[in-house]
Amino acid sequence: MTLSDAPANTHPYENLTPDVVLDALATLGVYGDGRLTGLNSYENRVYQVYLEDRSAVVVKFYRPERWSDAAILEEHAFALELAAAEVPAVPPLSLNGATLHHHGGFAFSVSPYRGGRGPELDDFEVLEWVGRFLARIHTVGRARPFEVRPVLDLQTFGIASRDWLLGHDKIPLDVQRAWEDACKEALDRIAATALSPTAPDSGLRKLRLHGDVHPGNILWTPTDRPGGGPHFVDLDDARTGFAVQDLWMLLSGERAQRTSQLSGLLDGYEQFREFDRRELALIEPLRTLRLIHYSAWLARRWEDPIFPINFPWFGSSDYWKGQVLMLQEQCEAMDEEPLYA
Repeated sequence: MTLSDAPANTHPYENLTPDVVLDALATLGVYGDGRLTGLNSYENRVYQVYLEDRSAVVVKFYRPERWSDAAILEEHAFALELAAAEVPAVPPLSLNGATLHHHGGFAFSVSPYRGGRGPELDDFEVLEWVGRFLARIHTVGRARPFEVRPVLDLQTFGIASRDWLLGHDKIPLDVQRAWEDACKEALDRIAATALSPTAPDSGLRKLRLHGDVHPGNILWTPTDRPGGGPHFVDLDDARTGFAVQDLWMLLSGERAQRTSQLSGLLDGYEQFREFDRRELALIEPLRTLRLIHYSAWLARRWEDPIFPINFPWFGSSDYWKGQVLMLQEQCEAMDEEPLYA
């Protein structure tokens, strides 16, 4: 059955059964032994599949209609460039001469399995190590631009997200005006930064990014083993933007703790690549854009059955009242002096 044959009231992923996963691999001459495990991913469906030779691969089925094939292939090309530069990212395998495949109405890719645990981001040495590899990612990212994948800026993450939420009546009427006012105030502040497409040239330069460097997308293996240390997974959100986007999500805690973490990252980063300290003023605007974009992302995905199950608190008046408070707090944060390291 193809996606076009599915009942109108089902989500495409409801047709992605274990048999479909194994059949997709079999079309490439890769045969599972029947064991597969769903990995933590909401945007796509990702499975660890054990093969007949007792090895394992990771199979990623892309969310239909999110990315074009051209955009996915740009992600793959970037991952392969990183691997060629000996940056520890996990690129897709080339099977039958291609990295992107189609089966049962889905686009999918196959990657080698890489295990690991989350990095200890309170450890200065770990932060320095991660910073070195982020600089190497950005060195490759600076070599050429994306042609298809979008830019992370005020329009794509902020204005478009706000307009979609309001245009689709996703915010309860009792809190809609308060949220709209708080969102406008926040976006007005961001409009005065380099994240605005219409801002005067700041001299800051954009490049290809991983785009979603949070602790869950860095896997750490023991350093006493060959190839130990960090490796980066999930380039699904790769896009064009400023280098600081790939650093700020690794910072947490009170200001003093975030400053210390930033110092560790930049100590490693600047061993390989200069970092423009002016980008630090974009951390809170980027955090604000992610806050708005996240709400729109949840709302856009609500017809996927996995979202109501995993985010049951989303969409209530209490949720949106909390968002109003967070946007107001972000306005205050954007008025503070930026972090410095």
